[in-house]
Amino acid sequence: MILDRDGTVIVERNYLSDVDQVALLPGAAEGLRRMSVLGLGLVVITNQSGVGRGYFSDECVARVHRRMAELLAAEGVRLDGVYYCPHLPEDDCTCRKPKPGLLLKAAAELQFEPRDCLVVGDKVCDLELGRNVGATTFLVQTGYGARLGESQRSLASYNVAGLPAAADVMARLVKSP
Repeated sequence: MILDRDGTVIVERNYLSDVDQVALLPGAAEGLRRMSVLGLGLVVITNQSGVGRGYFSDECVARVHRRMAELLAAEGVRLDGVYYCPHLPEDDCTCRKPKPGLLLKAAAELQFEPRDCLVVGDKVCDLELGRNVGATTFLVQTGYGARLGESQRSLASYNVAGLPAAADVMARLVKSP
């Protein structure tokens, strides 16, 4: 499973660079724990253009990711991988969502089929990432997801309140033939 970071797993902060501001969204650990029990791998893919803009460094992003992993571990959740794009939107790189570069890299390293994964996020670029590889997509109504219009929400395979609700749907999907 592919997860967006800000607004999906942790509280959205504009250009998060302070580890003291890293906070799990309510229910995030519960939902991720339940997904893990279903046998789903947990991979975070996030755009972090603050690096490209010079707002913070790669090491700062690494500290934020370590803190997120610590908070999740304290709740019994282990991430299988965290990948990020440091580029600006105008750089036209292959790793910035909605392009599939990071998802394809994760798939190669962790040995999963991209079209078989579930992509969860709160933005259109997350949904488009999933659609670009033929995956099932989930729009969470946390972060920016609550502000999207109907036409944008319709891009998702499933619209859910948050990660616990996504886990409910995934439990049904995993049990389906």
